[in-house]
Amino acid sequence: MRCWCKNNVDYGGNPYITNTEDTTAQNTNFRTAIWTGNHLQMTVMSIPPCEEIGLEMHAGTDQFIRVEQGSAVVKMGTEKCQLSFQRNACKGDTIFVPAGTWHNVINNGRNPLKLTSIYAPPNHPKGTVHSTKEEAEREEY
Repeated sequence: MRCWCKNNVDYGGNPYITNTEDTTAQNTNFRTAIWTGNHLQMTVMSIPPCEEIGLEMHAGTDQFIRVEQGSAVVKMGTEKCQLSFQRNACKGDTIFVPAGTWHNVINNGRNPLKLTSIYAPPNHPKGTVHSTKEEAEREEY
């Protein structure tokens, strides 16, 4: 199947092909896991205007984030209160977040920010769907 599955199925563990740009564009959830394997996970995200992923750090997980639509400010650092790396990112840009790095991605545009995120190893339970950031925060803390 080469299209977005409207029932938010996580195809992890099975061979799968999708058009990443289309899948990400059609996602309206804050976070949807679309493929979770033993060593890698891919999620798609939709961040409303003036909203953010939220400051976070994954101790044992490297993260690859690609901006599929929109623009953002990216902040990173080794300490929660010292985000010394700050750059703008827009469609087509890729953000690499090393394990143990505090980071935040902030939508600075007028439309939803659409992101693809790959975690290695996986960071969320297989089949994760968070409709909103608030829902994600409740489940993660």
